[in-house]
Amino acid sequence: MMRKRLNSFNYLGRLAVILWSLILLTFVNNAMAIEEPKFTLIEKDQAFELREYAPKIIAEVVVDGSMRESSSKGFRLIADFIFGNNTAQSGKPEKISMTAPVSVELRSEKISMTAPVGIQQENNSWKVYFVMPSQYSLETLPKPNNPLVSIKQVPHQKFAVIRFSGLVDEEKMAKRVAELKEWTDNKKLKTLGNPELARYNPPWTLPFLRRNEVMVEVE
Repeated sequence: MMRKRLNSFNYLGRLAVILWSLILLTFVNNAMAIEEPKFTLIEKDQAFELREYAPKIIAEVVVDGSMRESSSKGFRLIADFIFGNNTAQSGKPEKISMTAPVSVELRSEKISMTAPVGIQQENNSWKVYFVMPSQYSLETLPKPNNPLVSIKQVPHQKFAVIRFSGLVDEEKMAKRVAELKEWTDNKKLKTLGNPELARYNPPWTLPFLRRNEVMVEVE
């Protein structure tokens, strides 16, 4: 009996060490200087924000499938580009610093702020993109070797945003889209295009420490 109690205590002790290690790793990651897109905060209302973003350069891919499948495939394709599958001005590959967030947007024209339930449909096309570090211009940014990766200049944009934590799937995203739609309707904001999901943390981050945002461009 005593041995069973000791084994149980040791197991719980190891589990606690692992849990705290994950929490510390998350805080260390969040404390690292990972560049995020620059914006001006226009309004904050609890979990909702209205932001104006500065112009930026993005690297994007368009992939088919569910949100989970497309997010994973799109991330790998763009990570391959920034980790060296590119050609810099020197003619050699160049590693590009990681930025946050990783964003996904459903490209099907069936999806809009008036029909968030459609986000739960599968086999649609998703745009997955990273914002490039601000040190680069279109001229100085290394060129992707993979033709699936596109580089684009994005002008000033205004976004309505809802922030939340936890894991995200199509159903949870649809719920947040509906909440954001209600907020934008109450604010008399005209939305443009489809909502997108922005995720700021690496996959080992504990769910309650994750930072997610659903965003939609507004006039």
